Amino acid sequence: MRVAYVFSTAGQTIDYILGDMILPQLEQDDHGAEVAGMFFFHDNTFALRAGDPIGERLAAVADERDILLMLCDRCATKRGLAEQVGEHDSGRPQYEPTNVVEGVTVGCFPDLYGALAGNPPDQVITL
Repeated sequence: MRVAYVFSTAGQTIDYILGDMILPQLEQDDHGAEVAGMFFFHDNTFALRAGDPIGERLAAVADERDILLMLCDRCATKRGLAEQVGEHDSGRPQYEPTNVVEGVTVGCFPDLYGALAGNPPDQVITL
């Protein structure tokens, strides 16, 4: 089974659920599902800042397992983790990540759908 995670809830979601539960399982190859991608909203985007211990660990696992790591474009921009670099063909703003761990992308739902379309998840889990 392939899953995708959407991290939208503020609070201990990143430190506890991702950092203490999901990430160790992924590192130990004991998660029980293949992870297609992770999409981060609000202050959860800070987990993927360059130098963040959880973000650095997650980036290594994502690179190894081809897991999409995407920040919400507006959330990341407001937190200094992305900047607008142009527009998509549709006229929607296009962003590039800044000050984040290796391999992170920035986008909105259309970008997420496009990135996951080639091999979509069976389930999307919002935390």
